[in-house]
Amino acid sequence: ICRFNSNHPLRVVAFKEKRRNLYKEEDEVKEMTIKPAVRIADRKLIVKDRTILTGVPDNVISTSGSDSGPVEGFFVGAAFGDDNSNHVVSLGTLRDVRFLACFRFKLWWMAQKMGDSGRDIPLETQFLLLETKDGSHLEPEGGDEENQIVYTVFLPLIEGSFRACLQGNERDELELCLESGDSETKASSFTKSLFIHAGTDPFSTISDAIKAVKLHLKTFRQRHEKKLPGIADYFGWCTWDAFYQEVTQEGVETGLESLAAGGTPPRFVIIDDGWQSVEVDPREENEKEEQVPRLTGIKENSKFQNKDDPTMGIKNIVNIAKQKHGLKYVYVWHAITGYWGGVRPGAKEMEEYESVMKYPDVSKGVVDNEPVWRNDRMKVQGLGLVNPKNVYRFYNELHSYLASAGIDGVKVDVQCILETLGAGLGGRVELTRQYHQALDASVARNFPDNGCIACMSHNTDALYCSKQTAIVRASDDFYPRDPMSHTIHIAAVAYNSVFLGEFMQPDWDMFHSQHPAGEYHASARAISGGPIYVSDAPGKHNFELLKKLVLPDGSVLRALLPGRPTRDSLFSDPSRDGVSLLKIWNMNKYTGVLGVYNCQGAAWSSLERKNTFHQTKSEAISGYVRGRDVHLISEAAVANPNWDGNCAIYCFRSDELVVLPYNTALPVSLKVLEHEIYTITPIKTFAPGFSFAPLGLINMFNAGGAIEELEYEAKSGVRLSELESGFEGEGNVEKEENQSSELVGKVYMEVKGCGKFGAYSSAKPKRCVLDSSVVDFSYDSSSGLVTFILDELPEEGQKYHIVEVEL
Repeated sequence: ICRFNSNHPLRVVAFKEKRRNLYKEEDEVKEMTIKPAVRIADRKLIVKDRTILTGVPDNVISTSGSDSGPVEGFFVGAAFGDDNSNHVVSLGTLRDVRFLACFRFKLWWMAQKMGDSGRDIPLETQFLLLETKDGSHLEPEGGDEENQIVYTVFLPLIEGSFRACLQGNERDELELCLESGDSETKASSFTKSLFIHAGTDPFSTISDAIKAVKLHLKTFRQRHEKKLPGIADYFGWCTWDAFYQEVTQEGVETGLESLAAGGTPPRFVIIDDGWQSVEVDPREENEKEEQVPRLTGIKENSKFQNKDDPTMGIKNIVNIAKQKHGLKYVYVWHAITGYWGGVRPGAKEMEEYESVMKYPDVSKGVVDNEPVWRNDRMKVQGLGLVNPKNVYRFYNELHSYLASAGIDGVKVDVQCILETLGAGLGGRVELTRQYHQALDASVARNFPDNGCIACMSHNTDALYCSKQTAIVRASDDFYPRDPMSHTIHIAAVAYNSVFLGEFMQPDWDMFHSQHPAGEYHASARAISGGPIYVSDAPGKHNFELLKKLVLPDGSVLRALLPGRPTRDSLFSDPSRDGVSLLKIWNMNKYTGVLGVYNCQGAAWSSLERKNTFHQTKSEAISGYVRGRDVHLISEAAVANPNWDGNCAIYCFRSDELVVLPYNTALPVSLKVLEHEIYTITPIKTFAPGFSFAPLGLINMFNAGGAIEELEYEAKSGVRLSELESGFEGEGNVEKEENQSSELVGKVYMEVKGCGKFGAYSSAKPKRCVLDSSVVDFSYDSSSGLVTFILDELPEEGQKYHIVEVEL
């Protein structure tokens, strides 16, 4: 439901500056962000004169962060009496401060948890963001410094051979946990195991903190410093939920043909688990448990060999995909240890890697959150771990064989298992570092497009040594047959992206287009900023839905950043609280995009230690959206330097266009598993009564992603007095057209793709021109919606359509 109400009860606070300058301040937000003093004094952690923690113990050590760049923050460690491989220390008591925690609810994956006291902080918390309750999120960023909300980020780090995480206890204490994962790897003194930083802008505060940690550790790079693989700009297909481990090369070809036949041709494929040469160990008598398979060779299994010429190997399906079906990229799956059960020790072709059997020793926090690890078959049966000294050779020989067959990249799965195998090898941090350095070097050497997706990899051991990989799966899997999982999935990918998005571009996973929650998932992928791909079984597609994501050439309209919750969603709990909608923002070059989701009704339960349904209080939940929910919306006004904060907002599902003056709100009401997508564009005012804002291809979820270039040209010759009668502002229902012979303004755009192009215009345009030809257009005078059709993709050799609108 999308209704405009200019008398919404939200009230704008009194501004010291004129309204027209407000977004200018947001545009300079990084310069304007105040860097509050962070310190420990009188056994209190104080941030900008606000107490965060009380009763900080004497053995907690703080060190200035000034050697890690200009960011004001500090490191925390602790001194213990004895050397040990495992330590826990209280950092003080936390009460009455709202927080967002990203914690591992499984060994492999994080999820979000909100609360306001220490006891609410889960085990295995790897990222913690606190909000002091002074001030209001409705304040302008340039408002009274004393009243502004302050955001404090806690980043538990790697120190030496130890990895840190956070947890709460029943006394509301925030605890720092340190472990090496090897009983022989011990220490008693730590100085830089946790970094704390604060600021008044939550997103830049997090980025600044991660940057400071990067300068300190010198072991990883941030997302913007890495090469993003080409798959991110194209539609793809993954074989997993279509075939699972029964995938064959015939199945791969059938899937590619099926999607292309409906007008949404995939341009990349991920051949998931099922292509490798694996065997199970011989069963012992009376053995009933299913055996974990182990890798027995570098090359593909018989399913992926050409029966007429077996020496072609996996190159056969690669050639078919690229030459016959026009794919640009082919990826394959493998585990970081080769396969789920590792590399089989003594296997004839694998002896040079010197793998030995190791048995996972899972840390207490993970086992408490995921009790299945007490008797998991991987733990019981173990896995064959390649000698760390030989792991680069293993990766390089695997990847060079794949690259020689035309494979462009790998999805590297099961990554967090390494933290459980460090005993006798220097511990979890050291083993993870050795494996990731080898993986990075092999990917850099063999896959020039940086073709690598990290999966099942949500531990900080890996994140803080990631220099190469630029895409990371953002959450637990899409589970097509688990109705509980869909709202949980959308919430998890959004909140995890707050943290993960600093290191890599989050991948919100495959989904099924022909599914009851298909549109819910599809719209989220469209605003995620990450790769967009399905795992449909051949012949089971919703092409009407897919065409809201995919252009006829197989490209997509990708947003520019990781999709993340809006500032006012960061500390609400849209999965559990029964009253909050989840709002997710992202940016295009000249527009913002905002998704709103009802994710209530299911979440991970700290009591049952698993995902559970819970009763929702009402059928529908109401909330609101504003232009400034898109955090960096002022950056979309780059062609409009005197922007006054007014936005045009297009509601995708209801096909409605409204104008929102600065900081006014548009109500939205959604039931569980419902969503709405909004394209938000800063309005350019040429003259009184003549304003314009492009929306993009409004038949696509991320309409504004189609606009690649935008220029406004105001014409000075027209006498404005001729135009002013009848216009009192953008709220007028009656729109008029320019009756003068002279133009008021001209809009020049470069537009990607084809479909229905839409824009807001307060006056009926004089004409619209597409690639030098005048085109017919429709104009709705009540809303100001201008539409016309781009029938085809740009001509060969031309990347974009040239669109001109004259007012």
